[in-house]
Amino acid sequence: MELLDKLAECIELGKTDKNFPHPPHLTGKDGARELTNQALEEGVHPGDILKKSLMVGMNRIGEKFAEGKAFIPNLLISAKAMYAAMEYLKPYFDTGEVQHKGKMVIGTVAGDMHDIGKNIVKMVLEGDGWKVIDLGTNVSAEKFLEAVDENKSKVVGLSALLTTTMMNMEAIIKTIKSHDKSVKIFVGGAPLSSEYADKIGSDGYFPDPHGFQKYLNNLTSAA
Repeated sequence: MELLDKLAECIELGKTDKNFPHPPHLTGKDGARELTNQALEEGVHPGDILKKSLMVGMNRIGEKFAEGKAFIPNLLISAKAMYAAMEYLKPYFDTGEVQHKGKMVIGTVAGDMHDIGKNIVKMVLEGDGWKVIDLGTNVSAEKFLEAVDENKSKVVGLSALLTTTMMNMEAIIKTIKSHDKSVKIFVGGAPLSSEYADKIGSDGYFPDPHGFQKYLNNLTSAA
């Protein structure tokens, strides 16, 4: 469907609405906001809008980022376009007409106020149909545990940008795992490595959000 293809392009390129000047070849044309509203008015199922447009566009920009063909600013404007579209789809999630793939609790660990990496992961997963409970920055083990219990989430993401604060990940992992061993906990951030992730007892480390997204989808499909 041409309308859904156009919407996917707007998500990939970060065309939020008609007034947004980027990218140049779409200047003055409808963006994610207008096209999502138009699709709903024409009777397109909100689930199809999510799967055939938002997820397609987010996958494209995620793949470009993983290949070094797109960068953080590209991801951020794609996120803005995706959120503009999601404003129209949110009521359908709330009523249950559209189902999330799963729930994930995410946050930057205690002592760390950096959130760009966390926000990018959140953006990629929400664009892929996940419900992401974002606890923000400087999050304690207790807050993570409360969110896991409250939301009945079996997936947790811990972020850190500093070598000093990444040390706090191990205690948070132990707290959550001692409460519920079935919760999968993943870590990310510039100073981390797979070796360190294994050492502190996490269930995995991913250097880019697109790889993490693919892993989670395989995990849920195998469940």
